Amino acid sequence: MLRPLKILYEYFALYTSLTLLGLICLTWSVFALPLYFILPRRIGTAVGRRGIMSGFRLYAWSLSVTRTYRLDLRAIDALRGGPPVILAPNHPCLIDALLILTRHPNLVCVMKSALMRNVFLGSGSRLARYVPNDSSRQMVKESVSHLRDGGVLLLFPEGTRTTRAPINSLVGSVGLIAKHANVPVQTLVIETDSPFLSKGWPLFRRPDLPITYRVKLGRRFDPPADVPAFTAELDRYYRQALEGALQSRWLQCK
Repeated sequence: MLRPLKILYEYFALYTSLTLLGLICLTWSVFALPLYFILPRRIGTAVGRRGIMSGFRLYAWSLSVTRTYRLDLRAIDALRGGPPVILAPNHPCLIDALLILTRHPNLVCVMKSALMRNVFLGSGSRLARYVPNDSSRQMVKESVSHLRDGGVLLLFPEGTRTTRAPINSLVGSVGLIAKHANVPVQTLVIETDSPFLSKGWPLFRRPDLPITYRVKLGRRFDPPADVPAFTAELDRYYRQALEGALQSRWLQCK
């Protein structure tokens, strides 16, 4: 009898959390849209980024309270108040950016352009002056500008979610932006024991709960002079850092 009750509760916890996330995003969009036009750029950007942090923090709290996730994101807190830097995490799941954004009030995220037109995320991301990735040249230019203004850039060097262990091939945009902005690259090592929201996972498919999810600070790289050499070194570092990571088991099965 306990097994059916556990499954029923897991469905309840999962869908309640997803519903809450949708309500948070829609509610913030209602406020963010007029604020984008009313507030001065600098103030609007600060309000937008803090609003996203607060909303996603509420969602992360719900994941912990419902025991959907066992979250450990405390390592990212050490970066608050620090100098401009590029955060370069591995990317096992769709939820990665959302959870990282809960821990820092001045993060600018490089996003897929389609998401910036999404009714749930578009208004908030525009208010926060997130960077669309449709034009590589423009993405680099805007990212460098935000870093020079004191922001912290979140950019996944895989370019998409991980599909093979331990990590996909890396793209060179992280090194290129770091070189032009003359800022270091701080790696974040994400581990999760569940393929929930990984590439190809249906949104409403129930995973085994609770999900263990943790982020730790990895190596910090100086601004590169040689972008291809840096990208190769970053790739080697991640392959070493992710050896035996929690996701290794389910990635091997993909």
